[in-house]
Amino acid sequence: MKSNKIYLFKVLPAAVVLLLAPLEAKAQQVPMYSQYVMNGFLVNPSFAGRDGYTSVNLTVREQWMGLKEPPSTYALSFQTRILRNSYISKSTTVKKKLVRPTKGGQVGAGAYAFSDYNGIMRRTGLQLAYAYHIPLGEVDNEFTKNLAFGLALTAYQFAINTNGLIYDPDDPYLLNYDRSVFIPDFNFGASFVTTRYYIGFSMTNLLRGAIVIGNKGENRHSEIGHYFLTGGYKIPLSSDWLLEPSAFIKSSDMFFKAIQMDLTARAYFKNDYWAGVSWRTNDAIILLLGLKYDRFYFAYAYDFTLTEIRRQSVGTHELSLAVKFGTSARRYRWINAF
Repeated sequence: MKSNKIYLFKVLPAAVVLLLAPLEAKAQQVPMYSQYVMNGFLVNPSFAGRDGYTSVNLTVREQWMGLKEPPSTYALSFQTRILRNSYISKSTTVKKKLVRPTKGGQVGAGAYAFSDYNGIMRRTGLQLAYAYHIPLGEVDNEFTKNLAFGLALTAYQFAINTNGLIYDPDDPYLLNYDRSVFIPDFNFGASFVTTRYYIGFSMTNLLRGAIVIGNKGENRHSEIGHYFLTGGYKIPLSSDWLLEPSAFIKSSDMFFKAIQMDLTARAYFKNDYWAGVSWRTNDAIILLLGLKYDRFYFAYAYDFTLTEIRRQSVGTHELSLAVKFGTSARRYRWINAF
């Protein structure tokens, strides 16, 4: 295997050109997740509060294990559905007191902190999301469809660490670029969800990095916009088994020239256990496993790399942990209105 210093030296010019110099080339610059079905909020702000629960999710992704200092991603998210009223308390004819939660409000909110390491580059940030849900298709006093729009304020730091690198000290990029900048921006998303299927569209970096804080060298920065299209369909096989095929299509400002797809099929048993397989075009085959215990969710993904880097890597591991609250009326007592 080639040393890490040589590897980083080779990617340094591309990294600097991509992040901190006038840009012509376009590439992926946002974190990648194999378990997009586990927490769609990470790629689409309109999914905030989609299921009515208050959810906390932790995702850890270690990519290309076997390499020295491989890429890694850490994400922690929180989302909830804000209700109009706290709860309803009624007494029946036999004087039994019933406490029932009210119908869900139309506002979802969420936050998402992440840290993404990729060679000499580090991207660390925070996203705050607002989603507005429009219930549709009422049947027997229950809504069977939901249309949602979401807007997220995101702010992140781009930093480059050159410690331990072998490079030409007279390289103009190394002399002129800023080692660390702070960039605020916006993401947008929309989704349509029914009891049987869902579809969502989102895009990142609406301002394309027009605002840069800490740009001491007054270099021209340009962020890449990304486009995500997700969709899935639930197929009941029996009273206990469910099959869910889904797709995740990713692209950037080089539309139709840099499209990547994740095509996935997952099988559920009693909604408590699931397993599946996913194919990421020109990249990997992914094994998916998961289980639910009470209000806790555990999911694991292993990426079998298909590219040439598989000769130096043993694959990619991704672990997701989640906890969901909201099965009790007490969940709603801290909020009266929105």
